Formats: sequence, structure tokens, C-alpha cells
Amino acid sequence: MIIDDSLRKFGDYVLLMRRVFTRPDRWREFFKRYIAEIYKLGIDSIPIVITISVFIGAVIAIQMQKNVVSPLIPAYAVGLATRDVILLEFSSSILCLILAGKVGSNIASEIGTMRVTEQIDALEIMGVNSANLLILPKIAAMVSFIPVLVVFSMASGITGGYLIAQFTDIISVSKYIYGLQSFFVEYYIWQAIFKALFFAFVISSVASYYGYRVKGGALEVGQASTDSVVVSSVIVLLLDVILTQILF
Repeated sequence: MIIDDSLRKFGDYVLLMRRVFTRPDRWREFFKRYIAEIYKLGIDSIPIVITISVFIGAVIAIQMQKNVVSPLIPAYAVGLATRDVILLEFSSSILCLILAGKVGSNIASEIGTMRVTEQIDALEIMGVNSANLLILPKIAAMVSFIPVLVVFSMASGITGGYLIAQFTDIISVSKYIYGLQSFFVEYYIWQAIFKALFFAFVISSVASYYGYRVKGGALEVGQASTDSVVVSSVIVLLLDVILTQILF
């Protein structure tokens, strides 16, 4: 029963995406909505991305110094480990899990409210492709802006570790910076951005699907918002395993 329901939803999702990825009827309206979504989904997410990344970077630096104690491990390993954890996993996978809660729920509730208030039905009656009009700008904005959020997260996380080195005696600033520079692999940055593009598409498209297909009232909109966050988070984690295996 669960498998049949999942297959039905997947087929419905594919059909919806086929309607979404068509040529917009009015390009001016598309770009207007695209810019608005950039601000709402992307720029408005920068403060929470920076805040969380700074604290995570600080915690990673503290944990590494306090718990990885061995005469065989050089002191600069704290900076090296903080950098690699931030670049490899946090700034792509964990960041997108956080955004699934913030951005995904926002998209699902917005489109779901339009559905239950019959605004989408009115667009369909007027002959407008509502899926293309409402969903495509959100997906395009999220996918195109996610590299910016990833870069902000990387810089903020590394800065968090630097602040610990600067204002505590856990590790010296010189050793932390030396660790950041040691064995640096530029590919890690591009890998994180590449994975985040897939995650951003999943978050925006799954949230849009659950909001677009909601039926009922305010209670069902809330349930759809919750379901979108759960499903997109699971898919992000599954994709993370698959893409990491492929990219490495």
C-alpha cells in the first residue's frame, strides 16, 4: 500500500514537472516573479545561513581541539578538519536540510494557501498554466541562488573557527590559519556547489508539489508543509550518499 501510494505520488510529481518546465507565456512576468523569489527565498535566507554557519564552525573547532588529542596529530589539524568538514558536508548537505525547513515550508504553505483559496483554479479558468507561472520562478530562483548561500556558509563556518582561535586559548590563530591552508583541495568547493544545485532543485520542486496538490483547508496546508519538509529532507540525504559516491 505504501509503495503504491509512493509510486502514484511520484507519477503525479513527474506530470506536474512536465507542466512546470514549459516555455513561459509572458517572459516579463516570469522575470518579475523570479527576482521576487530571489529576494524571498535567497537573500532573506542569508542571515540564518551566516548565523548557523558561524556557530557550527566554532563548535567544530572546539570539538576537534578538545576531543582529538594525540601526540601524533599536529596542532594545525584543528583548522584543517574544520575547513574540510565545512566544505565537504555542512555547506552543502546540512545547509540544505536547514533550508528545507525554512524555504520548503514557505513554498508549500504559499502555494497551498493559493490552492485552498481557489486562486490557482481561477488562473486555470483564465487559461493560464498555473504550474509554470507559480512554480518555475521558485525553482529557478532557488537553484540559481544556492551557490551564493553555499559560499556564504563556507566563509562563515571558517570564520566561526577563527573567532574561537582569536578570542580563546584553545588554539593559536597562526596554527588555525596554517591548518586552513594545509592540503587545500579546490575541488571540495566545486563539489559542494554541485551537490547543492541538486538539493536546491529537490527542496523547491518537492515543496511546490505538495503545496500545489493540497486539498482541504488550513489544516491540510499545514500538513502539506510538514510533509514537504520531511520528504525533501529524506531525498536530500539519499542524494547526498549517491552524489558523494559518484563525485569521489
